[in-house]
Amino acid sequence: MSVDIIATPRSTALLARANPLSKLGAGMALTIVLLFSVDWVSATVALVLECALLPLAGLSLRMLLTRGWPILFAAVVGGYGTALLAPKTGELLLSLGPVTFTTGSVEAGVAIALRGLAVALPGIIVLASTDPTDLADALAQKLRLPHRFVLGALAAMRLVGLLVAEWQTLGMARRARGVGGEPGLFRGMKSQLGQAMALLVQAVRRASRLAVTMEAKGFGAGPRTWARESAFTRLDVWVAAAGLGLAALSVGTAVVLGTWNPVFG
Repeated sequence: MSVDIIATPRSTALLARANPLSKLGAGMALTIVLLFSVDWVSATVALVLECALLPLAGLSLRMLLTRGWPILFAAVVGGYGTALLAPKTGELLLSLGPVTFTTGSVEAGVAIALRGLAVALPGIIVLASTDPTDLADALAQKLRLPHRFVLGALAAMRLVGLLVAEWQTLGMARRARGVGGEPGLFRGMKSQLGQAMALLVQAVRRASRLAVTMEAKGFGAGPRTWARESAFTRLDVWVAAAGLGLAALSVGTAVVLGTWNPVFG
């Protein structure tokens, strides 16, 4: 019994040639720094520099907006909620009953929105420029993580692409049988719930078949060899240095301009 796996083509971007661990380290360095500060200057500097790195990951700003709009929406919602609930300091900008915005609350909301985008963007860059197999090789060979965990995670990542294709196939099959597409919000939600349950059943069955197949082939049974060796190169040094440099530049700019606002300060 075969298991279908959709393999995405390897990226030819510059960052795709770097070791996944160096990219993870650089992204974590910048993310940790941003998590410890709530000011719009450091977040803006980090966001601008991250956008400048998008071509190195094979991404464009248009592609980022097309695929990452949920993150942008979440950042806007978070910024609005912060501006609405933050302490009302500074000059009054808008007052409509319980909805009140001041310069201080708006600045806090903008800082939170920019901070959210700056924290999320490194993860998008790493995912877009990293092949799952390379990541699994690095985790197992360099970090010495258990083979069962690494290989199971790799299989799961490879199978994620099937969910979208199967969702579309299930939708077309149900419509061909006259199921789904009923008018009304409640009926539409009921139809979507049934389709989601069918997708869950298929996913569980495929996972079971894949687990049996991997066990039959000896995955996780003992020491194993690797088809590709995970190695660090000079590019990884530059990637790690770039991550530390972006973090230092973001914080340094905020400190120089007097906007640095550490969370535990």
